[in-house]
Amino acid sequence: MTGRIRRASTTDLGGLAAVETAAGARFRELGLDSIADDPGPSIADLAPHLDDGTIWVAEEAGVVVGYATASIVDGEGHLDQVSVVPDAGGNGYGAALIAEVHRWAAADGLPSVTLTTFRDVAWNGPYYERLGYRPLADDELGPELSAVRQAEIDAGLDVLARVAMRLDLKAPPVG
Repeated sequence: MTGRIRRASTTDLGGLAAVETAAGARFRELGLDSIADDPGPSIADLAPHLDDGTIWVAEEAGVVVGYATASIVDGEGHLDQVSVVPDAGGNGYGAALIAEVHRWAAADGLPSVTLTTFRDVAWNGPYYERLGYRPLADDELGPELSAVRQAEIDAGLDVLARVAMRLDLKAPPVG
């Protein structure tokens, strides 16, 4: 990775839908045009993350090439979204953005980070497993994470098997 990760600014928000659209285009390879056609988040969708300090961007040569958003769900950090434009893919930006979410959660004293993703899409479930996330059984989901999953189902996102996952954060060493 030759760029940097930083907190998003107000001026970044307008361009993040284009990042999302470009990143989502990969889903066409799987025949998931409905996901590829998603217009991405609006500025109004992203503004609360800006207010909460839970949105980061990956920047390369002054151009935003990716972003991540997070929230607190059931008292855990939750990776809401991470997207990187295809031209910058494979350069570590996604992992760096995810690591930033981990740092935020740890700094806030949260015990873990959860996410929801497609179970079998190579750059989704298997990728997060390589980063240390583990799939959660339905009885491990708290009420808020269950509500996130239900909202995905209601929005028609369950076109392929989805899964909730968790990464337990290690407590920093004392002294």
